[in-house]
This record gives sequence, C-alpha cells and structure tokens, in this order.
Amino acid sequence: MPIFRLPHEPVFPDPVLAEPEGLLAVGGDLSPERLLAAYSEGIFPWYSKGEPILWWSPDPRLVLEPAQLHISHSLRKRLRRGTYAVTFDCAFPHVIRACAQARDASSGTWITHDMERAFIRLHRMGLAHSAESWMLDADGQTPQLVGGVYGLSLGAIFFGESMFATQPDASKVAFVTLVDKLVTLGCELIDCQVASDHLLRFGAREISREHFLARLRHAQRQPNAPGSWRYDLFPNFSVKPT
Repeated sequence: MPIFRLPHEPVFPDPVLAEPEGLLAVGGDLSPERLLAAYSEGIFPWYSKGEPILWWSPDPRLVLEPAQLHISHSLRKRLRRGTYAVTFDCAFPHVIRACAQARDASSGTWITHDMERAFIRLHRMGLAHSAESWMLDADGQTPQLVGGVYGLSLGAIFFGESMFATQPDASKVAFVTLVDKLVTLGCELIDCQVASDHLLRFGAREISREHFLARLRHAQRQPNAPGSWRYDLFPNFSVKPT
C-alpha cells in the first residue's frame, strides 16, 4: 500500500488503505481541526521528535468496554485503602508532560512538545481530559501529583492516550476512577490503540479495524460531554509533581 502525503486541508484517506502495521499517511499538522478529523475516522498521530508526523490506523485495534473493566484483587485493596485522591481536569498540562517524561526516560517518547501543545489546545476546547492521582506530602497537607491518565472524548468514545505514575498503582487508580466516570457519562468504548499487557489485564481486547470503525461511527452519533470535567479536591494548592 502507498503511504499518503496529506494535503493542506484536514482530510485523510480511508483507514482501510493503511499498511499492514497500520501506517496510513505522513505530513500535515497537529491543528485541532486535523486532529479531530483524524480521531473521528479512527486515525491517530504517532511519531518521534525529528520525524515527520506519521498517522496510523492499526488492525487489529485494542479496545476496552467500560462496563467490562477488570480490577485485580490487589488494586481493589489499594482503592479501598484510599491511598490516592483522584481529581479530574485539574492538572491536564502537568499530566501530559509527566507522561512524556516517563516515556522518554524509558524508551523514547512520541509525546513531542508539539503533541503536548496540541492536546492542551483540545483540553481548553473541552474535548481532552485527564484524571489525576494525588497523595499528601510528609506534612500531611500538601498534595503531590503522583499519577494520571489523559485522552480525548468524542461522542460516546474515549481515546486513551497515555498514563504515568511515580508511586505504585497511582496511574491504575486514576484510570479505574476515570473509567467509572466514563460509565456515568454513557461512554460505550475506550480506544486503547495497540495491545499492551497492562491494558489486557484491565480487560481490554483486540478487535478488527472494520469492527472498530463500525463501533466508532455508532459512538460518535451519541451525545458528547463537552466542557470541563473538573473535580477539584485541593482548590487552594498549586500542582507539585513528584
């Protein structure tokens, strides 16, 4: 299959024309218009610093049904203990930057500075959201950001992008709390993009691209939950990532 070079307009070729590993197109920009056009067609950007923007639509696709979330026994114990407090949309820029730093420290990151800025714009538009895990400092009063997850919400589908943790299970607690919120908002599907052991343990499964695109079209016909999802437990404190 050919790799398509994107025109100036925010349009994409049919995702079924992607190469076997999922690469579909190259070029374009990360404007809100192009990103929304991409995600609404099951396409997402994934590239490294110094590379042109690469656009992907893998087959199969990893998804999670929110109502079928699996929580391990050990994580249930962590949730019951209340080790972390979870907020929503209180520290979106800090979460995405922490995700970028965590990945860069391990195996390199696809969350470039341009990607950070693009998703912060989507957050300000009320379309990208984060869940944040906090724990109190040694003084017992100052909250520190120790984990989080972020993604994009369109209709009844949530596109999970990345998560980070600096304390045990902090990202998992944020993710589980986010999924619970998504259920209350009527979310039908969480897009996890590609398989990972971490997400498979949560109950995610692979489906064909054809099946995913059909689910995507249906989900986008449902009402969206735009605007801030802000839930703030610490309104008098500034963010202090560990």
